[in-house]
Amino acid sequence: MIRINLIPQKKRRIDSGSGGEMWIFAALGVVVVEIIILFVFHGFQETKLAEELATNSQVQTKIEVSKKAVANQTDVTAELERMRAREDAIAKLQSARTGPTAVLLEIARLLTAGRAPSIDPERLAQVRRDNPLAVYNPAWDSRRLWVTEFVEESRLLKLRGVARDGGDVSELARRMGLSDYFAKVRLLPASRTIDKETNLEVVEFALEAEVKY
Repeated sequence: MIRINLIPQKKRRIDSGSGGEMWIFAALGVVVVEIIILFVFHGFQETKLAEELATNSQVQTKIEVSKKAVANQTDVTAELERMRAREDAIAKLQSARTGPTAVLLEIARLLTAGRAPSIDPERLAQVRRDNPLAVYNPAWDSRRLWVTEFVEESRLLKLRGVARDGGDVSELARRMGLSDYFAKVRLLPASRTIDKETNLEVVEFALEAEVKY
């Protein structure tokens, strides 16, 4: 009679089933770890991609700014040229105001009815207090005198002209002496003559003065 002991076989089946479950859990653990690693790697790649996109955006912005700067270079150069030309024109005008042209304008001012020498009001007031006779005559008729020659060289001015009498010549010299444009005004010898057109006796005069500009 043959006997079969089934107890050890049952134990082996139990042991075999327990080992399979352990393998499944281990495989699941590996999968979970891989998924976690993938998520971490994906997050790292996303951060890196965002940084690269931000850098590219900054570079593109700089490129656009550079393009605009290059595009405006012609306009900027033209504007600089206009500014330089304007500065040159202003410098020339300023030079004319303080040069020989200014002296001519001052002479014209002195010979214009109702005009006065270019002088600081406080200085004029002081001259009036010190010597009233040294102040110009506002009622003088400048048509009584006219200039026939104007020569300025090395800042030395020589004037020649004709006047009705010596008082008119003195008035011109007085006005020039008060003007900020002249210094050391000196009357030169004058002579009397008859004007050919009017047959009136006139004074031919000459004077010298240093010009200041």
